[in-house]
Amino acid sequence: MSDFDARLLAERAQEARRWAYAPYSHYAVGAALLAASGRVYDGCNVENAAYPSTICAERVAAVKAVSEGERDFVAIAVATANGGMPCGSCRQFLAEFGVDLAVLIVDGQGAIVKRTTLADLLPDSFGPAHLPRP
Repeated sequence: MSDFDARLLAERAQEARRWAYAPYSHYAVGAALLAASGRVYDGCNVENAAYPSTICAERVAAVKAVSEGERDFVAIAVATANGGMPCGSCRQFLAEFGVDLAVLIVDGQGAIVKRTTLADLLPDSFGPAHLPRP
């Protein structure tokens, strides 16, 4: 994994978790995405009464980063009460920008309980390289 301050990234994810809007699942998630530029983009899950309209913290952070011109990411920390893993949709969404992304899983006490990569979480992924180029 790349050289970065894992503790700081975990803290940012834990902080973002406090902003979660989760009135249905009561499962607050925070994420902090480190771009190659050195900037950190955070996000929280935002639920909706029309459940499919809910967006996960990981995708909120990625959308914020992409909307500001970032495309190259180093690491993401994901904080939940119980050290939950990113869902399949988030794994696929992040894979669009590269599977070498370091992934830190943070529990409710702020401890990093797992360090892995997106490639390990999404083996044999489908991505931009699989599509024909015009």
